Amino acid sequence: MPLTSDPPIDKETVRTPPHDRPGFAELTVVPLRHPWRWVAVAATAVLLAQFLNGLITNPGWEWDVFAQFFTTETILKAVWVTLQLTFYGTVLGFALGIVLAFMRLSASPFLRAVAYAYIWAFRSIPLIVQLLFWFNLAYLYKELQFGIPFGPGFFSFDTMNLVGAMSAAVLGLALHQAAYAAEIVRGGVLAVDSGQLEAAAALGIPRLRQLRRIVLPQAMRSILPNAANEIISLFKGTSIVSVMAIGELFYQVQVVYGRNGRVVPLLMVATVWYILLTTVLSVLQYYVERHYAKGAVR
Repeated sequence: MPLTSDPPIDKETVRTPPHDRPGFAELTVVPLRHPWRWVAVAATAVLLAQFLNGLITNPGWEWDVFAQFFTTETILKAVWVTLQLTFYGTVLGFALGIVLAFMRLSASPFLRAVAYAYIWAFRSIPLIVQLLFWFNLAYLYKELQFGIPFGPGFFSFDTMNLVGAMSAAVLGLALHQAAYAAEIVRGGVLAVDSGQLEAAAALGIPRLRQLRRIVLPQAMRSILPNAANEIISLFKGTSIVSVMAIGELFYQVQVVYGRNGRVVPLLMVATVWYILLTTVLSVLQYYVERHYAKGAVR
């Protein structure tokens, strides 16, 4: 006696292929059409063509002036200064950011509070204000002493020439970047499954080796996209140091078009350099991400 009440199965229907069943050949398969998608494609193509046509034919862009100044010695030196600011700000910022991230992950409430206060303060204060504070350090502190805390100092030196414009820019960019880098690193570390650390501890692997061989290689997959965005933002954000009269790219472009009055082509010089260097950073990001994605992406 069957245990179910399902209707009996017609064996002929099961055995007969779908295309051999009566009436199947008469069906017409109509592909799904997307008329509005093609309308959007056509409208976008027309707008893009109009923009490119104006970019090429509009004499206001003054492409001859652009070509004249794009690779001049002044602009190339300014690009080099911009790259230096980006490099030092990134290296120092992420080095301090890693320390702050692990302070926030520490079991010590005091270290967590200090790291949180640092991140809160430097994310709250605008970068231009921080740069101007460091640039005017000599106004706040006439000299710095080294000695016993809250006691006598052993030696001191004047701060007037201690922090120049370039040093203040690097210091401000690095300290500002560290606050964001700390949260990026902390988020990447928290993304690693805690069970792996428990397994590594059960095997007797030292904590430093756990961090270096287990945590960071996996955390890098989460850290890299956000870190690359921050580096690119820092690269473009170096233009803000022009308020300190540092000869980076945007400042030099301002100086040149202040002399010859060719504002638009000189701004395009800076724009194209920013685009080129950002593209290079994006390509490097792709290869670094692919390196750390080994074993995770097939």
